[in-house]
Amino acid sequence: MTTTESRQAAAEGPEDAAGQAVKETLEDYTLRFAPRSYRRWSPMVVATTALGGIAYMADFSIGAGIGLAHGTGNALVAIAVAAVVIFVTGFPLAFYGARYNIDLDLITRGSGFGYYGSVLTSVIFASFTFIFFALEGSIMAQGLELGFGLPLWLGYAVSTLLVIPLVVYGMKALTRLQVWTTPIWLLLMVAPLVHLVVTDPGSVDRFLAHPGTDGEGALSTASVMLGAGVCLSLIAQIGEQIDYLRFMPPRTAANRRGWWTAVVMAGPGWVVLGALKQAIGVFLAVHILAEVGPAAATEPIRQFRGAFEEMMPSWLVIPLAVVLVVISQIKINVTNAYSGSLAWTNSFTRVTGRYPGRMVFVLVNLAFALALMEADMFSFLNGILGFYSNCAIAWVVTVATDIGVNKYLLKLSPLRPEFRRGMLYAVNPVGVVSFVAASGLSIALYFGLLGDTLQPYSPVAAAVIAFVLTPLTAVVTRGRYYLRRQDDGIDAPLLDPDGNPSGLLLDCHVCGLAYERPDLTACAAHGAAVCSLCLSSSTPSPAMLKVPLFRVPRRGSSDASLSTSST
Repeated sequence: MTTTESRQAAAEGPEDAAGQAVKETLEDYTLRFAPRSYRRWSPMVVATTALGGIAYMADFSIGAGIGLAHGTGNALVAIAVAAVVIFVTGFPLAFYGARYNIDLDLITRGSGFGYYGSVLTSVIFASFTFIFFALEGSIMAQGLELGFGLPLWLGYAVSTLLVIPLVVYGMKALTRLQVWTTPIWLLLMVAPLVHLVVTDPGSVDRFLAHPGTDGEGALSTASVMLGAGVCLSLIAQIGEQIDYLRFMPPRTAANRRGWWTAVVMAGPGWVVLGALKQAIGVFLAVHILAEVGPAAATEPIRQFRGAFEEMMPSWLVIPLAVVLVVISQIKINVTNAYSGSLAWTNSFTRVTGRYPGRMVFVLVNLAFALALMEADMFSFLNGILGFYSNCAIAWVVTVATDIGVNKYLLKLSPLRPEFRRGMLYAVNPVGVVSFVAASGLSIALYFGLLGDTLQPYSPVAAAVIAFVLTPLTAVVTRGRYYLRRQDDGIDAPLLDPDGNPSGLLLDCHVCGLAYERPDLTACAAHGAAVCSLCLSSSTPSPAMLKVPLFRVPRRGSSDASLSTSST
């Protein structure tokens, strides 16, 4: 059934299966701008929901792995370097997602990649979600094995199947889940750490003095870069943060301070908590190292078991450690499954013109994750993350540079991000060339193809090449491949007087439903407006994509202030 048919079916009968597909599409705005009529949460509720998604335990494993290998000093510097890079590159992306209410894929389309060019980065982001789903699922399976004697292979399956009922319902259900579980998670994570530091001050000295297995603990640029490369695999986490931030309410004079606080805290600010968790992972691994050995010391369930044993009766230790791991896994993996399904759906619909439903790709993402878990990815975690980080860094730095440099400094890229088909070229060389060159060369460095001396610096190469090539390519092409046309043919402004996306409603002539102004463009073939999803999931005639020779009149809006707004 086509998208149009399913929407018509939904209008006729909401109990129909097709009606459910439409409800799903409109619930999560999978492929489109999130309208203000849906964005009814306060800035702090959105921020709390977004931050709830970073309750993952992988940070403890990542920090522990780096610290045990390279020493505490190198690990802390590597964590700090990665955190600064992630914060700086994440800020413009988070701002654009919250300000214009679109996800990172839609931002990427109009920030150097083009309509089809951004399929490359959608696949990169989808890979991020199932890699980290597999990592968190492995951690949960370790907890289930320790707590209930469940075999790892069965624990992998349980951790995968558990999130399906939770992720079906989209943003509304995820908001409730994250808000209610965050206080419990914080208490279980922080309390044992504080108790350990207070009752055993020597643990801090042992932590700071740990030399690592590859040296004497002295600071080493190569060790720092190797560690930072693993941490920088998390740079794509900003995409999951934006999947929540796109539901921010409009920014106004009244909510300006709270709006900015929420965007910074839940956008690039996630890395502050992430870096602290990585440092805690090093601390806990060093604390239990003598007792469990280096292999088990990187497992969060072992780390928190060791911490809980210092402060409570033995009969309570394992149950609480398992509860912490299970809560953390659920909080992050519903986000991984949700965000991954959005990324796969975006790519598939763009390439094929068909929208099979987000739940199809929830299952696809989970299948990839389960395969990684059964292959015991935890045993070669740092290798996977070190390789992946090269692609993630190249993508995020390219988009962030396009926003910060090409849009605001060089003025070669349109200031407002464009995502609608027909307004964009299929491929924009600015982003595609920069991303392919940066990721390709950095991967060559990572595998030692340019010599062992340069191997640790592959993350630096990915960032520097992307940062240099993005504005250089924009200058060479003179910015001509950002927009196919300047006018979308609709006689109404895209933004309201406060600079927020307009809430003016217009009817799509294909599906017959009303959408807010930023989600539509003019169709020259029919003399009417068409919504972004109908245009993405159909095969348009050339006339539908060409510059319109008419104006679509605006329709009345429920918000009277918008009817006379202008940019």
